[in-house]
Amino acid sequence: MPVYILDDTPRFPSPRLATGEGLLAIGGDLSTERLLAAYSSGIFPWYSEGQPIMWFSPSPRMVVFPRAYKAPKSLRRVVNKGLFEVRIDSDFEEVIRQCTITRREDQDDTWITPEMEEAYIKLHRQGYAHAVSSYHSGKLVGGLYGVSLGRIFFGESMFHHVTDASKVAYHHLVQFALKHNFAMIDAQQDTPHLRRLGGTLVNRDDFLSLLAKALHSSTLKGNWDMKQENQ
Repeated sequence: MPVYILDDTPRFPSPRLATGEGLLAIGGDLSTERLLAAYSSGIFPWYSEGQPIMWFSPSPRMVVFPRAYKAPKSLRRVVNKGLFEVRIDSDFEEVIRQCTITRREDQDDTWITPEMEEAYIKLHRQGYAHAVSSYHSGKLVGGLYGVSLGRIFFGESMFHHVTDASKVAYHHLVQFALKHNFAMIDAQQDTPHLRRLGGTLVNRDDFLSLLAKALHSSTLKGNWDMKQENQ
């Protein structure tokens, strides 16, 4: 299948035209308008510094259905011990910075380029991107961030400096999603780690159908910490 070259218009070809690896298009920019168009179409950017912007819609795709989520026993024990304080949307810029600089065993470098970091901070300031963070003794030790439209959360990245810190943040995200009737959490890529945390694979057509239904609901914009306290 061909890979499409994007112009200045924030439009995308059908995600069903992606290659077997999920690559759909190259180019464009990371403007808020284009990113929102991408996520609402089941597409996300993924590339490394020095490369052109690449847009993906993989199949199958890893998702988490909040109502089907069952926390592993080991994670439940950690949560019940109350070892971490968990906050939502209190430290977005530092969470994304830590995701950027924290190296992972299976990656040589980060895929969160400076322009991506700037773009998602802008999305956060406009109420579309959110972070869940874990603290130990008042220090940020783990967390995750992503984008939310309708009743779906598109997870982007997570990090931890203390064992289980990001897992506890993830567990808290699922509880928030349950409370606010989210249809699913998009984890994008299939990994053993996410499988252990309740991830399941769906094909592209099923994902796009679920996405369309989730987008019928209004987007929970703004600071989620305030919504957590007031609803």
